[in-house]
Amino acid sequence: MALALYTPDFGYYSSEIPKFGKSGDFITAPELSSLFAQSIAQQCRQILTSLDGGDILELGAGSGKFAADLLMELHHLNCLPHYYFIFEKSDALRKQQQERLKTTLPQLIDRIVWLDEFPPPNKIKGILLANEVLDAQPVHCFEIGKNEITERSVTLENGQFTWKITPPTTPLLTRHVEIILQECPLNAGYQSEINLNLDHLVSSMAASLERGVILLFDYGYGRREYYHPDRMRGTLTCFSKHRAHEDPFQHIGLQDITAHVDFTAVIESAIGADLHLGGFTTQSSFLLACGLLDLAHQWQQNQAIKTLTLPSQMGELIKVMALTKHFKEPLLGFNLHDRRRSL
Repeated sequence: MALALYTPDFGYYSSEIPKFGKSGDFITAPELSSLFAQSIAQQCRQILTSLDGGDILELGAGSGKFAADLLMELHHLNCLPHYYFIFEKSDALRKQQQERLKTTLPQLIDRIVWLDEFPPPNKIKGILLANEVLDAQPVHCFEIGKNEITERSVTLENGQFTWKITPPTTPLLTRHVEIILQECPLNAGYQSEINLNLDHLVSSMAASLERGVILLFDYGYGRREYYHPDRMRGTLTCFSKHRAHEDPFQHIGLQDITAHVDFTAVIESAIGADLHLGGFTTQSSFLLACGLLDLAHQWQQNQAIKTLTLPSQMGELIKVMALTKHFKEPLLGFNLHDRRRSL
């Protein structure tokens, strides 16, 4: 999965092929409507005001549309960050972001800084934002055997990639699956996946933050819902030209591969990194609490609002988690619906 997504020049996110919007393979919330970023700007204003100013760091900025819309709204609110940092591993996407932001926000371009490495410890006072970043991290696929934990590895047969059941390739996988089984009894034949790099990613974010809030937006569940006995085949999904399927061996390097986020694992890693849970809710509740409907002045935006908020679309499927560090003020976006018990 890491090779298929991130190999320089040939990986999906490293290539020049269109990924977002109608001409790409999938549509994210920022591509759907500027209302998404405008709503989040209300939450950012609360945080930056409480901190007497600060910076924003966006992880994986996609096409750059979210950054453009967010900065434009913060400019309108007279609450711009000192700097807007972007950590983007894809050279192709970085180029696209730079072109968009130089064109749409030339007056603010001096505030926008692209980082080649993750920020050093205590670099950021302010906000870290990650929209649909965690679900693009490589995962290990496992299967529950009759009396053992096995891994779904990849092999080559007759010139074609295919699955192969093997013993776990790392003891870390065994330990994590054993933890899952303590909370979620699963029968033989159950297949799912786990992000073993999550702890490192969350601890890196925590270390870079001196004081402030990490906001995570992603498809996912609490652990008991993620590893529900009825979800026998996990959540690994591929997207190509807006068609979803389960075969990662098709169109290698030309399609997206994703897996949902275990938000219980996120908060476990966060607590170990001295972060605190500032809130957990659905995207619908978060955006509505941030004034989504007040921002939508025109009825032609009605369809975008439905997609962003309806339970059958992004509204309930995408969750929002806030992790805080030396920040105790209640957060605006979590005022409507508290989902922390589902963790």
